[in-house]
Amino acid sequence: SGKMQEVFRLVEKVCTEDTTVLIRGESGTGKELIAIAIHQNSPRVNKPFVAVNCAAIPENLLESELFGYEKGAFTGADKRKLGRFELAGEGTIFLDEIGDFSPALQAKLLRVLQTRQIERLGGTESIPIKARVIAATHQNLEELLKQGSFREDLYYRINVFPIFLPPLRERTEDIPALVEHFLKKYGKPQTQITPEALKILTKYPWPGNVRELENVIERAIILSEGDKIRPEDLPPHLQQHKSTSQPIELLEKGLSLREMEKQLLRQALEKAAGNKSQAAKLLGITRRKLYSMMERLKLEF
Repeated sequence: SGKMQEVFRLVEKVCTEDTTVLIRGESGTGKELIAIAIHQNSPRVNKPFVAVNCAAIPENLLESELFGYEKGAFTGADKRKLGRFELAGEGTIFLDEIGDFSPALQAKLLRVLQTRQIERLGGTESIPIKARVIAATHQNLEELLKQGSFREDLYYRINVFPIFLPPLRERTEDIPALVEHFLKKYGKPQTQITPEALKILTKYPWPGNVRELENVIERAIILSEGDKIRPEDLPPHLQQHKSTSQPIELLEKGLSLREMEKQLLRQALEKAAGNKSQAAKLLGITRRKLYSMMERLKLEF
């Protein structure tokens, strides 16, 4: 699609530079794959690529994970350990979910980016850092700036070259090619998908983006009889989405206004696979309003 062509154009431009890159996009859009593509097309290709999922590491361990520690830095530190910045050497360090950094860690990262040096925990020696930094986030950093939970100076330091990855629902024309790719990755050479099943996939809003699509295809291949993926091989919520996309004549059913609201809410939640933000967007209301309606209508989802 045109949107992804623009992403690839930016990757091509920046891969030969040493500029700090910030990859932005919803969860599951493939931010790490873009970071790998930048690394693999850069002069650093034969050096390490070190990925750190900052949201998956407990906050109290993240600092020692990134910067390492000296022997005796804390109880249990019986020998020196190198952090991810040092392990990246002259390669690339990929900091995923940078929006989750605590204020203290943000200050330390800012200092590293400014001085190109780190200090291990419990140490006093300044160690030069040669790795290129690529960061990523699914969060709205501008909103975090307004709230005061993300440092403005760090924002400008990492936001030198932003790359925005569009969500899958905004590039549905890419779905057939992605499906083809995942069929080759997980299926047999002759595995195919029926037009009916593909139509369901292109109509679904994919709140989990490319990662969700990949999981769906992998599951469907396991469940499919023979070499064809059919609608019944897809998860129930995708099949329900197919049926709920038909207009429902609520008035003909003689439903009360309360029941109509409840059905509409349930449909939106099914369509969004339980993602409350996405369901609220489909209904044109705020997430807070969605929660209050669910509470009022005693709807659990």
